[in-house]
Amino acid sequence: MMNFYKFLFALAFIGSSWICIGQTVDGSISFSVSMERPNTHYYHVVMECKSVKGEYIDFKLPAWTPGYYWLINFSKNVINFKAESDEGKLLSWNKTTKNTWHVKSNTTKNIRVSYDVYAFTQSVADPFLDDSHGYISPAGIFMYVDGQLQHSSTITLHPLSDWKTISTGLDPVVGQVNTFSASNFDVLYDSPILMGNQEVLSFEVKGVPHYVALAEPEKFNKQKFADDLKRIVETASSVIGEFPYKHYTFLIMGEGRGGLEHLNSTAVFSSGTIYNNGDDAGYKRWLNFLTHEYFHLYNIKAIRPVALGPFDYDKENYTNMLWVSEGFTVYYEYIILNRAGIISSTEALDFLRDNIKDYENSPGHLFQSATQSSFDTWINFFNHNENTANTTISYYDKGAALGMLLDLKIRNETKNKKSLDDVMRALYSTYYKEKKRGFTDDEFKQTCELIAGVSLAELFEYASTVKPIDYQKYFNYAGLNVDDKPEKLLGGYLGASIRENENVLSITGIDLNSPAWLAGLSSDDIILTVNGEYVTSKTLTTILNGKSEGDKIQLQYERHGTKHEVEITLAIREIRNFKITRAQKSSAFQTVIMQSWLKD
Repeated sequence: MMNFYKFLFALAFIGSSWICIGQTVDGSISFSVSMERPNTHYYHVVMECKSVKGEYIDFKLPAWTPGYYWLINFSKNVINFKAESDEGKLLSWNKTTKNTWHVKSNTTKNIRVSYDVYAFTQSVADPFLDDSHGYISPAGIFMYVDGQLQHSSTITLHPLSDWKTISTGLDPVVGQVNTFSASNFDVLYDSPILMGNQEVLSFEVKGVPHYVALAEPEKFNKQKFADDLKRIVETASSVIGEFPYKHYTFLIMGEGRGGLEHLNSTAVFSSGTIYNNGDDAGYKRWLNFLTHEYFHLYNIKAIRPVALGPFDYDKENYTNMLWVSEGFTVYYEYIILNRAGIISSTEALDFLRDNIKDYENSPGHLFQSATQSSFDTWINFFNHNENTANTTISYYDKGAALGMLLDLKIRNETKNKKSLDDVMRALYSTYYKEKKRGFTDDEFKQTCELIAGVSLAELFEYASTVKPIDYQKYFNYAGLNVDDKPEKLLGGYLGASIRENENVLSITGIDLNSPAWLAGLSSDDIILTVNGEYVTSKTLTTILNGKSEGDKIQLQYERHGTKHEVEITLAIREIRNFKITRAQKSSAFQTVIMQSWLKD
């Protein structure tokens, strides 16, 4: 029996060794991307691998793209996969996983792979193509050879003849038209490409060029926008003190979904309408958004949890630390814009107040911690349902609040000689520059406590539990008061979210422990009448606004084709506004902290 186990071990060792050495590409890897018929929304990709060694090559397409914590499974868009030698001989292949094409290379030295990718989703995470422009989210277009993520590559683009501009964070290859290079596939997958006729603005900060590609330039006050971006870059970079890039590109596209940070670029959508209607508050929220994506180049790209790079592109990459990577970045949106003179201290506090309100008034804050929210983002963030708000929180909101508390705590404990900036600089220097890796959860905590000079057990308990936060304790460090007393709203509270469509009033969500919840109503129920009268969304709101706590209504509803009637006792809705005000009397030290923290 012992010999049998030794035999199995030997087989396993031989097999694992064969897997490790079974496929290599010692020569170049290059891609060519064409798009002759944009109305079909297909990119045609040719990948050439030279100096191949091994009996097979596994070509893989990522299942997700960094920064977008969801398995998109890009391979669903691939058709017409073909592999051949450089003599044109077809090579046999089969799929072994959802995103792996197993090619028998035999003695072939060079392999050419070609395939088509359907691209018609307007999202910063997905490729897109029509006759107006092309957007390449690289993880959805470019395959890699299994085990060869560190290999360099070149990319040659063949845009439509009337497209004059290509914008990307990739480095151009000198002397080759529309050709770019990536030192490895992590860099490639972190470098989106916009092709079309976008207008490109530019500015320099400390001699480093920055480009702003506007897909819809006519909608923007271009000079003001470029000037504000320059101030943001100057201020954000001063937190760390250096640029971790040679050039930076903002891809500002039209209508679509979201924004996504990258190593030396960011891709965002905006209609630009904020410039045309005099919405100053909306413009500042837009700059918050851009500041967030830009500052990510430090906080998540350079300063990152150890789980977030190098990546496993096949599956989820779990971390407890998105409350730091995302939440602290939200906090720095306000700090940076305030330091840049774009928003006042009052506006910065109002933004922070909104994060606290959203977190504290969500029923989910009683159930889910910030670390749990981070870990479960893969199953929660893009999979909201009618009960999501009752059981989950946003690590953006709670993380921003915790970033603020940590900053104030450090300032107080160090006699205002240090701040959260010092934590970020220490993480950048130690883990990004020296160790060239991410930090563990414990290493992050140790760094914070080293800078603060005291235990931060309470703050980290706030992150890992649902323990109520003592906001006043921390606001007091800066001579601020916060009012977290519940405020009663006028009208009767039902606790059901409503959607009206073609005169049908459907329930889309029920608040935890609300009158609707206790009365047995459910999502997807159809409200028919209230007190015997048919109601619309508007008339239901009018009825509820005219009621008070303890009032009763007779509500008729339909569920699965059957009518029901229930008497509901309305309640009063309470929310906590967390109004932040300056104390009437502050000590000299509190005033110093406040003045160094936020600028008037």
